[in-house]
Amino acid sequence: MWFVFSLLAALSAAVVVTLSKVGIRNVDSTVGFAIQSVLILLVSWGIVIGQGNLSQLSRIDRRSWIFLIIAGVITCLSSVFSFRALKLGDASRAGSLDKVSLVFIIILAAVFLKEKLNWQVIVGGLMMGAGAIVIALARDTGN
Repeated sequence: MWFVFSLLAALSAAVVVTLSKVGIRNVDSTVGFAIQSVLILLVSWGIVIGQGNLSQLSRIDRRSWIFLIIAGVITCLSSVFSFRALKLGDASRAGSLDKVSLVFIIILAAVFLKEKLNWQVIVGGLMMGAGAIVIALARDTGN
């Protein structure tokens, strides 16, 4: 089931990049991100409340809070950087270079989470990283 949710996340991310590019055409990228952040906040807490999971807040240990807060700050920075790149560049080029994060995920997962790497993960990561870089460095089409 994780596979389906991962594909849905990828499709959603692609739609978000496309809609965001149009949305920030005449708007500062940080303002556009702030608008989306408010909606993310409302929708995510709406889902938590709707699923009846609000009581889980009291069961989160201190260590988990720290990691979730740090990840939240870094998520915000990542989105601010992505929106700025999207404002300044083509959606296909900025969005593809953003996906080089896959290579960083593989490295960080191996180093910090002790996930085992096999040749398929290494070759696939290198191919996706190389493909993203080729797309990002493609010549401007004159748009």
